Amino acid sequence: MSHHPYPPIHVFGGTSDARLICQLLDAAEQRYSLSVATDAGKQLAGDIGGEVMVGRMDAGEMADFLATRQVQWVIDASHPYACMLSDNVVAACEQSHVTLTRYQRPSEIDVLSHPLLHKVDSVAAACEVAQQLGPRVLLTTGSKQLAEYQRGLAGKTLLVRVLPTAQVLNQCEALGLGVDHIIALRGPFSASFNQALYEFCQPDVVITKESGAQGGYQEKVAPCLALNIPCIVVCRPASVVLGGIGQQVTSLDEFSQHLTHWQQQRGQ
Repeated sequence: MSHHPYPPIHVFGGTSDARLICQLLDAAEQRYSLSVATDAGKQLAGDIGGEVMVGRMDAGEMADFLATRQVQWVIDASHPYACMLSDNVVAACEQSHVTLTRYQRPSEIDVLSHPLLHKVDSVAAACEVAQQLGPRVLLTTGSKQLAEYQRGLAGKTLLVRVLPTAQVLNQCEALGLGVDHIIALRGPFSASFNQALYEFCQPDVVITKESGAQGGYQEKVAPCLALNIPCIVVCRPASVVLGGIGQQVTSLDEFSQHLTHWQQQRGQ
């Protein structure tokens, strides 16, 4: 049997979930490649066996990539909020007739409810709620939409918790955020760590995302409520419609079953 030069499996990642999936593929001795959008994503992937590629692709570029490399199975383990990326992956897989598995970490949005917990479905809606609240706003939503938040929260003092990379810090500085406003740390964090941070920052409101257990959702929200700080959660976009080419899995166990099935089909 001739060995194809490129690995048959390709993972779209940039999350802790993607890293776990890559580790399962390594354990099963499967050849794969991983794409991440940024260098931070590459660092997050850590020490894995597959080839890591950095850079964004649109749907057309993805389709070309899949065809050129004769990829047979795509695993989309990108961030729940990266809906444009996931839409592109679906389009590229449809065009290239490649099997797609979407790994979507379980939501915990319904686990907590509280009068101070505001669930909204967009940045604009989050800003609207925050405008009614006090002047100091702590954003734990990452660096991607900072400019949008800054416009929507004009007149407020913004404190931002972001990843400690030069790229992200430059972006914050370009928006006029200085050392009094930037908290550069890599999570996820424990509830007690978050509580200490909130006590230190003294925000009037915290804005976060529905990041699931891996993203420390409850650990972010519970200390807010304990300290009587309003918390705004931007909910995930509706999950991507996979059409006929793919299936969604929501746990690593479920993914392992797909992997076993894939190996059986290939007589491994």
